[in-house]
Amino acid sequence: MRRLNRKKTLNLMKELDAFPKVPESYVETSASGGTVSLIAFTTIAFLTVMEFMVYRDTWMKYEYEVDKDFTSKLRINIDITVAMRCQYVGADVLDLAETMVASADGLIYEPVPFELTPQQKELQRMLQLIQSRLQEEHSLQDVIFKSAFKSASTALPPREENSLQSPDACRIHGHLYVNKVAGNFHITVGKAIPHPRGHAHLAALVSHESYNFSHRIDHLSFGELIPGIINPLDGTEKIASDHNQMFQYFITVVPTKLHTYKISAETHQFSVTERERVINHAAGSHGVSGIFMKYDISSLMVTVTEEHMPFWQFLVRLCGIIGGIFSTTGILHGFGRFVAEIIFCRFRLGSYRSTSVPLPDGHTSNHLPLITDNSTH
Repeated sequence: MRRLNRKKTLNLMKELDAFPKVPESYVETSASGGTVSLIAFTTIAFLTVMEFMVYRDTWMKYEYEVDKDFTSKLRINIDITVAMRCQYVGADVLDLAETMVASADGLIYEPVPFELTPQQKELQRMLQLIQSRLQEEHSLQDVIFKSAFKSASTALPPREENSLQSPDACRIHGHLYVNKVAGNFHITVGKAIPHPRGHAHLAALVSHESYNFSHRIDHLSFGELIPGIINPLDGTEKIASDHNQMFQYFITVVPTKLHTYKISAETHQFSVTERERVINHAAGSHGVSGIFMKYDISSLMVTVTEEHMPFWQFLVRLCGIIGGIFSTTGILHGFGRFVAEIIFCRFRLGSYRSTSVPLPDGHTSNHLPLITDNSTH
């Protein structure tokens, strides 16, 4: 009884077979079919490898929402070298809430030579080359996001201790915590002092001939410091053509949450517009000599997430490739054989052209002679 049920089940499964087998005696092979099969298998192998490379790759997804965090502090990471002695310059931040953040809260003034060492120059040239490529190809930013914490640090290598150059410049580096509102970070002549109506700088004791705001921005970023991330002003170098010169940077800061397979951090992207001019009160160009970075915080927040193709989607695409190529090559091969048979059939009909056969009464017959068994002998 059990064997009978098994046989019925087996017969039922045979009836449900959607892939019936053709006996080998009914299968006809040809050289053209083998050639098309070889081309199809090669194409399938090539596209399968390419699809697997796409499956292994990742991409960045950007989502936008309103930034609702107004109470937290904003961190500014600074590493700027000014071609003036440290006792002549001062740096601080003044925001729209009239809150002054002095440089003593987190910045270090370090006397250094303004001229870079050969190793430092090489890194600066590399940063400038990357910046020029980023301005032309914005998609490279995704590569930088994915390589964060994996690539080499963008900080300048340390200077050799046996350097014979005298320190003629001041490196201002460190970080400051400011309110999350628009503000102005500036470096100008004299140390900053509090003032009831804002703030002031003690610049009266510094002669105008010693003014030189040629500077190099080795690093400027907002938010959490992430090694490997290259910011728009990294590697910037400006040479002043006049003693009384103002350099202005107008910065728009966008809060950014970065989620990749390597890191998860809260940082800030920013765009910048540059302007420089010579201060000449007689010509109507008013202002204060120095370096001014006016930043504004965007109300939108960007969430950047690294995504990967699901495995089921990879299988569906792979099945589509295999089935599509087999179907397409089969159709093309069948159409090619159909055209070839039509052409060869016409050639065969043309080979049996009509011949004239003389008759006893002097007439001719254009019909083809019958082929009999006696004529074959």
